[in-house]
Amino acid sequence: MDIGICVASHIGDVDYVVRAEALGYSHAWLADSQMLWSDCYATLALAADRTSRINLGTGVAVSGTRPAPVHAAGIATINALAPGRTFCGVGAGNTAMRVMGQPPHRIREFDDYLHALRSLLRGEEAMMGPLTVGAYGEAPIRHIMPDKGFVNFADPIPLYVSGFGPRSLGLAGKHGDGAVLALAGNSGVMQNLWRMIEDGARAVDRELHRDAFYTTALTTMVVLDEGEAADSDRVKAECGAMAMATVHYAYDQWRNFGHQPPGALREIWDDYSALLDSYPEERRHQRIHAGHNCWVLEEEAQFLTREVLEASSMIGTRDQLLTRLRDLAGAGLKQVMILPNFDTRFEVLERVGRDIVGQI
Repeated sequence: MDIGICVASHIGDVDYVVRAEALGYSHAWLADSQMLWSDCYATLALAADRTSRINLGTGVAVSGTRPAPVHAAGIATINALAPGRTFCGVGAGNTAMRVMGQPPHRIREFDDYLHALRSLLRGEEAMMGPLTVGAYGEAPIRHIMPDKGFVNFADPIPLYVSGFGPRSLGLAGKHGDGAVLALAGNSGVMQNLWRMIEDGARAVDRELHRDAFYTTALTTMVVLDEGEAADSDRVKAECGAMAMATVHYAYDQWRNFGHQPPGALREIWDDYSALLDSYPEERRHQRIHAGHNCWVLEEEAQFLTREVLEASSMIGTRDQLLTRLRDLAGAGLKQVMILPNFDTRFEVLERVGRDIVGQI
């Protein structure tokens, strides 16, 4: 199994990707959220210039914030800098869109978007609907000047589709070269995720081979010291932001669709909801994702129970983590990418690099 990193894109933090390459991490996924972090393509360009082996791409690009040709041109530019090691991860972008008070793409919109993006990533022609008010119908589009090194479509750019439910995972099976998943709790859950992906492929008579379809799970990882508790202060300092991002997402799902929170959040749910509900409705969308996957707000630290931490992150001794990773690898998971707290990211990078990378 590969171990990669997911990066909260930071234009001044390219050393993090450089160090990950030196430690043997396979992929660097740079996140795309305009109102949270630096621009992912600017950061990828710097990372491409300073690395030579690690695979680089969007983790994930957001369909609702840029038209398909903009994403295609952006990642094909990175592919000109890092040929043969560039990939395009794309999703509907719950956080990126919600933090701007906007809904992410609906499944039908995301389906159409992926259909166009897949063709454009190959340098082929696609159809695109109007981008401006008053425009009429669809038009055929393609990159008309792909020579002289402006972009690179000659080296393939794999398309990895992010999905967390049956319909979005079905789109990964329909359009993708791989899928970005929530972390499966065990091999049985992983098999259920495969079923959703393969259902999408079958719906369009696509023959999908598990060995060739690249699956990646987003989480983070804490290697426990001997006798250390799974809710120690160090654990919270290394994976608390990932845990709270899971809570933020659950609140968005409850707020917008009435979905009940996962069982691990039930103990904190009433108090957490009361905290968020105390913020003005017209600006609550800005507050929900504050600190997103980087740090934990002081007023939210109370919600980092052991159950919440373990529901979102891989926490265990070296041997426990390796056993779990090997079980998931046997079920067809190709990569785990980790996104630790911002202030402790280098410590996590080193510890996981030493104890886990290259051991599965």
